[in-house]
Amino acid sequence: MRITKHPVLDVQEGKQVSFSFDGRTLVGKEGEMVSSALFANGIRTFSIHTVGDAPQGLFCANGQCAQCTVIIDGLPVKSCITPLREGMDVRTLVHHPELPADDALRSSHPPEELSCQVLIVGAGPSGITSAIELADLGFSVILVDDKDHLGGKLVLQTHKFFGSMADCYAGTRGTEIATILETEARNRENITIMTSSTVVGIYADGKAGIYQDRLEKYVHVSFEGLIVATGARERSLLFPGNDLPGVFGAGAFQTLVNRDLVKSSERVLIVGCGNVGLIGAYHALQAGIDVVGLIDIAPAVTGYKVHADKIQRMGVPIYLNHTLVGVQGDGKVEKATIAQVDESWNPLVETAKTFAVDTVLIAVGLSSADEFYASGIEGGFPVLKTGDANEIAEASSAMMGGRIIGREMAKLLGSDVTIPAEWAEKAEILKSHPGEVFSRSYKLQEKGWEPMIHCYQEIPCNPCTTVCPHDSIHLNDRTGTIMDIPEFSGKCVGCGLCVLICPGLAITLARKSKEEGLAELVVPHEFDHDYEPGTKVRLRGVEGADLGEGTVKAVRHNKKHRTSLITLEVPLELATSAVGILVQQEEVIQPLKETDFSYMPDNAVVCRCERVTVGEIKEFVRENDVTDINQLKLSRLAMGACGGKTCLDLVPRVLMQAGVDRGNIHPATHRPLTVEVPMKALANQGGGQK
Repeated sequence: MRITKHPVLDVQEGKQVSFSFDGRTLVGKEGEMVSSALFANGIRTFSIHTVGDAPQGLFCANGQCAQCTVIIDGLPVKSCITPLREGMDVRTLVHHPELPADDALRSSHPPEELSCQVLIVGAGPSGITSAIELADLGFSVILVDDKDHLGGKLVLQTHKFFGSMADCYAGTRGTEIATILETEARNRENITIMTSSTVVGIYADGKAGIYQDRLEKYVHVSFEGLIVATGARERSLLFPGNDLPGVFGAGAFQTLVNRDLVKSSERVLIVGCGNVGLIGAYHALQAGIDVVGLIDIAPAVTGYKVHADKIQRMGVPIYLNHTLVGVQGDGKVEKATIAQVDESWNPLVETAKTFAVDTVLIAVGLSSADEFYASGIEGGFPVLKTGDANEIAEASSAMMGGRIIGREMAKLLGSDVTIPAEWAEKAEILKSHPGEVFSRSYKLQEKGWEPMIHCYQEIPCNPCTTVCPHDSIHLNDRTGTIMDIPEFSGKCVGCGLCVLICPGLAITLARKSKEEGLAELVVPHEFDHDYEPGTKVRLRGVEGADLGEGTVKAVRHNKKHRTSLITLEVPLELATSAVGILVQQEEVIQPLKETDFSYMPDNAVVCRCERVTVGEIKEFVRENDVTDINQLKLSRLAMGACGGKTCLDLVPRVLMQAGVDRGNIHPATHRPLTVEVPMKALANQGGGQK
């Protein structure tokens, strides 16, 4: 199913092409990933595993795992990184693929040899800003990314960014920031950009092997210094049913919904209340997808309070101190059961609830993809890492961090360049965790408009202080940084710029009405709607409390900010407490009448590639007195197509469940980092030339 209308994104038609799936003729968009075309056609199962004939579905949508492998024109490929073309024959991978009968002798060609002073692997926010900084210092740079557009995860982010307007485009949507940064990079003549290109190896002789999949060729790049900006991969989670099609990462969800405009789901449950999970809920609502709730085993939201407040106002509940007991379904996700936990994090069965859902989104954190940094250290040449490959943080921090790393690399290569001290200070602030939460009191003035600022937590953000034409919004100067809380004092003309630019949709405008007991209230709204003057809407408080009804007086849509300003008539006593309009109706979030306990915890799959379960690992550990994770490879753990990228983070917890002391656990030796490269590409059988 396609998203044909979106409140923030432009919907492009694209050229349609025909392809087949298991003999059935389907239609997709030329150049989109095969996985997205399959999802758009309602297909969720991509392969059938040899163990128990278990169905396999999409998980990362980023080429990191192998859950989306299908057979295309006779060959097994990852569908999430394979562009769709006319006439493709796509088939479900059933068990192991067959080796094609092909013994024809073909010519080969040596790889093309390129060189630069600095090779940057990854063109997300930190990789691009590193490249720009180095280019402006006169260095030649090759910037490599496996996607067809620059920007990394920015291209998936439809929300406005927090941070500093001066340093990281705060108040601008991530998709727009990606375009800005890509334009900046392409305007530098000494930056060579290689898109749809994957670095498959870093070698001790100071060369990188790069596979250009669209050209089916292999290239060598010689470099003096290496910057690793490869981002991070999503963590998996242990629970029964975690392998069912319909359980996938929040990043995969954003890829489908925001990049490819595919309505991947009808009803979702989100696990994780950090910023990724909170933002994922908002993106779902904008795409017309119901969200039954977010859960987190922690006692408090770990993301920004304004994000949590925003989605609760829209009608999405947050269940803290809750865990996912299991996911149920016949070959796909159909239900999910959650329960409250006690002080030892054990589920309390009597609190369990089961929801009807078709998707469970995993947003429980990221693991740095920094393997090439280790290769660089081993090779002995100058190597630095930046962005999420160095430390998991917000993209705003990654932009500033990239600039710093660019200059640090310049220094390593002999340039006499300084790094302004304030850059490091800004980078530290931008990656700060949420700070204290403060209370506020409001009293509406007798005449004129006044902004109601419902921002209560210290976070790095200042857009509202920069747009007021009368400079009437200031930070309270408690810390002297952009972590401070914004406050209003001065003149307000009701222009609404502060309402439009706030990333948390946490500012409204209010004034007393001419009619006794009433007030006018202007609220931001980023959803498709058909509100007209006279429409009755449900008002919500800061954290989602139902405050009754308001009446729409006027609607203004700002094209620049892609945000509507809805002017409402509300009871005077609600002018300072009403913050938004209910988007999702209450019946959506109701659990089923009967709770489902059809799975036991030991059924949870740890290694998705080889389908090794919690119970199998625990039994193996006890029978063989295992403390070295490498020994578990005898059970096929981490021996599948993803090379252990997904499962190895989970294994220590399972060993501890089996009675192994954490201090005695010996970590696994990672398999050599690689991606699938066809032999014909390594041999450059197409000539290997441009």
